[in-house]
Amino acid sequence: MTTLDERPVLAQPSALAQPSALAQPSALAQPSALAGAHGADLLRTALRRHAAGVTVITASGPGGPAGFTATSFTSVSLDPALVSFYLSATASAAPAVREAEAFTVHILRDDQRELANRFARSGIDRFAGTDWHTGPYGTPVLAGAAARLTARPFLLQPVGDHLLVVGEVLAVDTTDGPPLVHHDGGYGGFTPVREG
Repeated sequence: MTTLDERPVLAQPSALAQPSALAQPSALAQPSALAGAHGADLLRTALRRHAAGVTVITASGPGGPAGFTATSFTSVSLDPALVSFYLSATASAAPAVREAEAFTVHILRDDQRELANRFARSGIDRFAGTDWHTGPYGTPVLAGAAARLTARPFLLQPVGDHLLVVGEVLAVDTTDGPPLVHHDGGYGGFTPVREG
């Protein structure tokens, strides 16, 4: 496995558009308006309006299997096949993810709310009583997900108080079933409406 120093790095700010070339946020709150407890509450309230799919991400660590619930999972690229998620730098699963040679993303079905809650709790053995096995890449694989993607670390980048993890997909499997969605502090289902 490559070390963190050998992995690709993000583009340097000089290669990106300079602020003067971007639209000025005149109608938006200035960054200073988000300082302090009130600003944090305002940001939290706004972010709760975003609906997101629910995943459980698992990896094998020195202390055994590790996993956590995440709503920050997204696709990055089809060629190469890359996906990403964010993980709190202080999360109990962070050491396992940093050291892992592979991880598995489980995209949960609507009927897996208890699994999402279980892997979001702290101070418990999240795998106790859970239907799982060790997959071909050494990761804990949970039963019943709508889709599973196993990936190897491609990029680990500290971002604020989180760690951005980009993975190169090694294996995929899918099943049928509506996805689990998180919105405004709760879970729900989603049924797409096909136009035309």
